[in-house]
Amino acid sequence: MTPTEQEELHAFHVWLSEACSRGPVPVLTGKNGDMDTVGSAIALAASHPNLMACGVHLGRTAKRVVEELKAPFRKIAAEHTSWPASMGGLIVVDAAAPGQVGVHLPAGIPICVIDHHATSDWALNEGDMNLQWDVRATTQVIDKYLQHFAPNARSDVVRKMLLAGLITDTGRFRHADDGAFESAHQLLHKSTIDYASFLQFIESDSTSPSERGSLLRGLSRAKSIDSGAWNIVHTYSGTLEGRLAGMLVGTGAEIALVSRFRDGQTRLTARAPRSSTQQGVHLGRLMAAVAERIGGEGGGHDGAAGWSGKADRIAAESAFIAQVAVAKRKEEQA
Repeated sequence: MTPTEQEELHAFHVWLSEACSRGPVPVLTGKNGDMDTVGSAIALAASHPNLMACGVHLGRTAKRVVEELKAPFRKIAAEHTSWPASMGGLIVVDAAAPGQVGVHLPAGIPICVIDHHATSDWALNEGDMNLQWDVRATTQVIDKYLQHFAPNARSDVVRKMLLAGLITDTGRFRHADDGAFESAHQLLHKSTIDYASFLQFIESDSTSPSERGSLLRGLSRAKSIDSGAWNIVHTYSGTLEGRLAGMLVGTGAEIALVSRFRDGQTRLTARAPRSSTQQGVHLGRLMAAVAERIGGEGGGHDGAAGWSGKADRIAAESAFIAQVAVAKRKEEQA
């Protein structure tokens, strides 16, 4: 851990201690409810009785893990949210913008954002904090904090929540770096976790007949196009966009794009293999550029990112493809 990271964790510990002394501190997850945001919230909440993990949604994998481990997580309403009285602060984990939490945040409450996305649209005030580290998963930041300031909170259940977030956000370590492997080692060290069995549990997410049908229809609609120096395979679907994008990457696509329109909202989901990110693709920056161009919110990681907004689905796809067209390969940048 670098001296800067040590200083940031110490400053966060001071902020958190003061916030918890004032009253309850919700630990709010991103609205997509993926394993990284949920695992981060639950693990951090284990470090102090005044913390509570909460959010508007649990994704498929997160829901299974939370139920299996009986981990405390409170579902909250997107509208007319009931916040605790006399809140001491609010922590937001794994969300690159206020719109990614799915609720209206209470005014006048100190906020700390803990994230690992390459982009950030948070406008923070005096007394707020932002821990935005260049790591593969937010759970890595949380475990560093727990190791140094709340080691007794690192039970096997907490370690499993953190490990699950790390496994899923690195694409089963396909997008891992040395820091991610070191985090995995620290989570497994002196634990009773059987990694192979736990990974099998994480990956045993079955699909219903209707979901399989949706995936197959999405594959049948897929089209391959060249955009500048890159090949994009794109399609649209009504569900499981991330899984479908991963399947498209498996066909050899340099960039996979899946769009969805539901309830007046369009969403883009993109994935890229490591070979593409090494050659210069950064999907998070591309999605942020889409948001600048047509509105909405976009961002993410180099190999996995998304955008959501009210633009037409075709217009959103076109905006993303146009951004890819101007992205250079590394050999072209030399």
